[in-house]
Amino acid sequence: MKELSSRRQVLGAIAGGVVATLASGGSAAAAQTYNPPALRTWLSLNSGWRFHKGDAAGAQAAGFNDAAWSATSVPHTWNASDGADGGTDYYRGIGWYRKHVTVPADLSGRMLFLQFAGANQVADVWVDGVHLGRHRGGYSRFRFGATETLTPGKDSVIAVRVTNSPDPDIAPLDADYTFQGGIYRNVSLWAVDRLAVRMLDYAGPGVYLRQRSVTTVSATVDVTAKVFNNNSTSRSVVVRAIVTATDGTIVADSSSAEQTIRAGSGLDVVQTLTIAKPRLWNGLADPYQYSAHIEVRDATDGTVRDVVTEPLGLRHFSLDADNGFSLNGRHLGLHGVNLHQDRAQDGWAVDDADHAQDFTLIKELGATAVRMAHYQHDQKNYNLADGAGVVVWAEIPLVNHITGSEAFTTTTRDQLRELIRQNYNHPSIVFWGIGNEQRSDDTPTNALLAELAGLVRSEDPDRISTYANNLDNNAKVAGHADTVAYNKYYGWYGGSYNDLGGWADSLHRADPDRTFAVSEYGAGANPAQHALNPSAPSAGGSFHPEEYQALLHEASWKQLAARPFVWGTFVWNMFDFASDGRNEGGRPGINDKGLVTHDRAIRKDAFYWYKANWASTPTLHITSRRWTSRTDPVTELKVYSNASQVTAVLNGSMLGIRSSSDHIFTWPGVTLRPGSNTVSVSASIGGATHTDTVTWTLSGTTH
Repeated sequence: MKELSSRRQVLGAIAGGVVATLASGGSAAAAQTYNPPALRTWLSLNSGWRFHKGDAAGAQAAGFNDAAWSATSVPHTWNASDGADGGTDYYRGIGWYRKHVTVPADLSGRMLFLQFAGANQVADVWVDGVHLGRHRGGYSRFRFGATETLTPGKDSVIAVRVTNSPDPDIAPLDADYTFQGGIYRNVSLWAVDRLAVRMLDYAGPGVYLRQRSVTTVSATVDVTAKVFNNNSTSRSVVVRAIVTATDGTIVADSSSAEQTIRAGSGLDVVQTLTIAKPRLWNGLADPYQYSAHIEVRDATDGTVRDVVTEPLGLRHFSLDADNGFSLNGRHLGLHGVNLHQDRAQDGWAVDDADHAQDFTLIKELGATAVRMAHYQHDQKNYNLADGAGVVVWAEIPLVNHITGSEAFTTTTRDQLRELIRQNYNHPSIVFWGIGNEQRSDDTPTNALLAELAGLVRSEDPDRISTYANNLDNNAKVAGHADTVAYNKYYGWYGGSYNDLGGWADSLHRADPDRTFAVSEYGAGANPAQHALNPSAPSAGGSFHPEEYQALLHEASWKQLAARPFVWGTFVWNMFDFASDGRNEGGRPGINDKGLVTHDRAIRKDAFYWYKANWASTPTLHITSRRWTSRTDPVTELKVYSNASQVTAVLNGSMLGIRSSSDHIFTWPGVTLRPGSNTVSVSASIGGATHTDTVTWTLSGTTH
């Protein structure tokens, strides 16, 4: 079939089934507002930790002497430096963390949960020497119940043993990035009522918003609340579901029938709400989000015991083998970048401000989509994508190879289930990735991919599963997910950068019903290395001129933009990132294919090529601007801009006015004078005049 739409299927057992409809646009009922009560308590536990690199016998005990350990805070990793300096010799082993904590006395009687947003890769957690549990997998959030071990008003010690040692039972086994160890995301404590939405559903929100039918006329949503009774006796509950607009106006409201939950057990309550004339989540144009609030009410006394609020961005989407991706019934070209969670100095220990800066740059670029490679990212990134209107491909870290063991299969399934449940309600997420670049097309690999594709269909039948393939076009590994994408490095790892379009045409002709994307393409670039119109450098060599990366992306994007049947295109990568096994481009330990440098300080020329093509904001950029010291007096001036005409001036003398239909403006045969040369360009964009200026110094010439 050429059409692949978001499928609709009931999730969970119906309990209650009340339908409520309120207009989004102005009825008397819609004028009511709702402000959710703050019934849950969240406490950050990021500060006040002590850390020891290596194993430490008995460190889980409350009385263990950690005075010699170093003081630290989380997020933290022990590989920020040695994982980005080359040599494939970064530390992979054990690290210990300890922290004293006193839970406020007024939280007595509530359920307590320790939450870790991410620790790589196996984490064991103790409180006062009592083992709470072990989490396997380095990228997903996890929680442990701590009600019996943390006593409000009493000092306790949390001890965490983390290891990033190679483990044959956990994906990824290997990949082209550094596997940094540590508690590299936030740690917190949740306190909730004993009658509450479930906290231990694979650390998901316990509330799942299934969009059954969405149009501009109405939207129908199944709201599943997983309620758990932690009391010692049965409780009768009523679950209320309220959807509000951004100003708090109620647009849908429903209450379930009264139901009884036995002690120590749970119940899924599903209600169907319909929103009339909804405002849709419409990508960059209008990333509008409602809020869905779930109240758990004790029916005996009428008290609201718990409230959970989740984002609700209403949208529908589809893939077509000829026309690519559509959002809300209209074609949307998905063009964007791959994103790693790594940055200079900090490694994986990035904070919310770092994530926000990354998305500011992605938005500046004009990307409509992001592939969050090669693993589950921090919740902050998905929240930012929701708010920006960027479509997301989220994936698990099944990279390169598998271990044909039941243990490996189990942990991989768990990572996929955690990814889906923890991120189910994010409107930005459209694609679930089940793997990347499996190097073998053998039976065990295909059996695992088939199982993972089936798991996506059972957990979330409405979104689209995908897979990033680097084997033959018709490899069996490419046939399990709903759609497939290809990692194609024409012009870098062989071939010419002019081959990409021909490859896509050939695949489309051979299999016209196949929907496919380009999940990776790109080239390395050191912004301190330069050459005029260079030929392809050695991918593994020490010279990666910035100009070649720009040439490759110019050619690649022109070919991809002309082929709307390719439903998505993702540059590899948005940022340079640590890969300790690399030594190329003059920078050991760095994969330099980013459009922006590892420290986010330099937007490479290729960044502005895409900005000129994708963004609506004015773009005027002189390329090779960092090639400030010249020895050849004859050069080329090249400018990227979304203007129709650009004027260039060299040392006060007019070089001329150029027009362009492809955002590239060139002045060949420009002759520099000895010493300092000032190049200025100007253009009218959107009724305003914009300028850009560089200085190039010519030295060491006899001309």
